[in-house]
Amino acid sequence: MLRFGVLSTAKIGRELVVPAIQDAENCVVSAIASRDLAKARAMADRFSAPHAFGSYEEMLASDVIDAVYIPLPTSQHVEWSVKAADAGKHVLSEKPIALKAEQIETLIAARDRNKVLISEAFMVTYAPVWQKVRELVAEGAIGRLRQVQGAFTYFNRDPSNMRNIPELGGGALPDIGVYPTITTRFVTGREPLRVQAVTERDPEFGTDIYSSVRADFGDFEMSFYVATQMANRQVMVFHGTEGYIEVKSPFNAERWGAEEIELTNQKHTESQIFRFQDSRQYRRQAEAFARAAAGETAEVVTLENSLKNQKFIDAIYRASGRDGWEAV
Repeated sequence: MLRFGVLSTAKIGRELVVPAIQDAENCVVSAIASRDLAKARAMADRFSAPHAFGSYEEMLASDVIDAVYIPLPTSQHVEWSVKAADAGKHVLSEKPIALKAEQIETLIAARDRNKVLISEAFMVTYAPVWQKVRELVAEGAIGRLRQVQGAFTYFNRDPSNMRNIPELGGGALPDIGVYPTITTRFVTGREPLRVQAVTERDPEFGTDIYSSVRADFGDFEMSFYVATQMANRQVMVFHGTEGYIEVKSPFNAERWGAEEIELTNQKHTESQIFRFQDSRQYRRQAEAFARAAAGETAEVVTLENSLKNQKFIDAIYRASGRDGWEAV
């Protein structure tokens, strides 16, 4: 059993990831750390974790954990991933693991010198929904892929929310723009060559609140938009010469809506619906991570993969400040 320590009592950990780890077959939460020991103890008691620490450093120095899960604010992911790796712990960090591509080079160096696993928590890549989309595209179910379209939006103007605080790594692209990019790359195995983009920032917060993106992958194009101040919407469509695939609940499976995809043929005369009951993408993520940490064969998000995805996001930011195409 891989023993996890959780760095902070953040909401995503409490509500989604820690319960998934406790439900997994090959890992367990052994410790919770917080700068407030009472909060750490309360969360540890809630999930029957035997250890609570009043500082992150104290937990990293202990021998009661083998790995850490990091749900801290985005701006702290690199710092604590490096500290955990230097303490000899494997690292599962929430996305985005960094805010610039060059920061991921630092993480790769930390991983290699400490011989540990560091992985970005893109739970979607472990979901049967997305594995099925990849399979259908690869086997030619929609013919030649020509266009990928996507949208991921929600409405949040809470000034105390980290998504609206630039210093904590807030913004639409870091928070949700990474999802259309990682899933398209996951499904196709292709990388973008160049991008065009328009980005709007909130005049009060300073964070990017809307981006409309066009990406050239060579054989196909991608267009998507993300926003933190629009009505809630999630959709991804893969459109080919012989049909198209629509992913109904692409990113927040189990919470947004039905976990299903629809495959429609060229003439729109026939469709197939693939449903996935309770795919437990967070549990699958934890189990794959634990297998990889143990040296077993498991498909996890590598830092090299994360680096390519962050280069995509970095290029979108650069393209937003100029007309025309920006190379990735």
